[in-house]
Amino acid sequence: MAFAKELGRRMKKNLCFMMLILFLLNAGCTNLFFYPEKEFIDNPAAKKLAPLDVYFKTPDRLKLHGWFFQAKQEARATILFIHGNARNLSVHAGSVLWLVDEGFNVFIFDYRGYGRSEGKPGIDGIHLDAEAALETLLTLPGVNKDRIVVFGHSLGGAVAVYTAANTPYKDLIKTLVIDSAFSGYQLIAQEKLAEDFVTWPLQYPLSVLFINDYYSPVRWIKKVSPVPLLILHTDKDEVAPAHHSRILYDAALQPKELWQAAVKGHVSSFTDESVRKKFIMYISNVFQK
Repeated sequence: MAFAKELGRRMKKNLCFMMLILFLLNAGCTNLFFYPEKEFIDNPAAKKLAPLDVYFKTPDRLKLHGWFFQAKQEARATILFIHGNARNLSVHAGSVLWLVDEGFNVFIFDYRGYGRSEGKPGIDGIHLDAEAALETLLTLPGVNKDRIVVFGHSLGGAVAVYTAANTPYKDLIKTLVIDSAFSGYQLIAQEKLAEDFVTWPLQYPLSVLFINDYYSPVRWIKKVSPVPLLILHTDKDEVAPAHHSRILYDAALQPKELWQAAVKGHVSSFTDESVRKKFIMYISNVFQK
């Protein structure tokens, strides 16, 4: 009898320990995707353009924050910019200021838990955030609803694919642009876990068991069509390797284009001036059709 009680006690203790380990592993895998910062950096270039502070609500009643940059003249188009997984919009705004100079309105927002946005980040939640941001963009001053572009960087590219594929406003999106996106949440998690000798043996069970793959862009990118799709990647990206964009391109339907810039770095395609010029021509052609 005493032996049975001791065995039961040990089994219960071991079960609690295993549940704790699984919880920590789950939290660790989820955190592969989110590195938010609440504090804004000083961004004089962004301040000079005097963005409009925009606060809006998500379907689950969180208040999010964004900046709306308005073109000085009549805008070529309005871009919803969905940023990557780290820091906040005060940093990521630096990636889009050149677009404002080129005559575009740009609306950039922070996911839940980033910057001045409420809540905590999660894979389900950030997709709600993007849809709420798109709906909000359509209400902003000077926005021509016939000239809407959705543009995602890195994690934002993955979010942008799901958003463009499923939003009730799909008919208003004239092109989807994604730069340095990964093709799947489980795949990129598995690749990152494989980079460390400690987590290498666990790369497959952890990525499959603890990563929500429902929103993976490779599952949804076919549904983006007939919205024109532009995929950009550098050929030397150590964060999200370029083969992810090839996977997405192969899975997508026409119309689609894949540009691979001969530069080094993550979300660095537009550091090449020739890519910027080509992009402006691409956008012009989209709105001439």
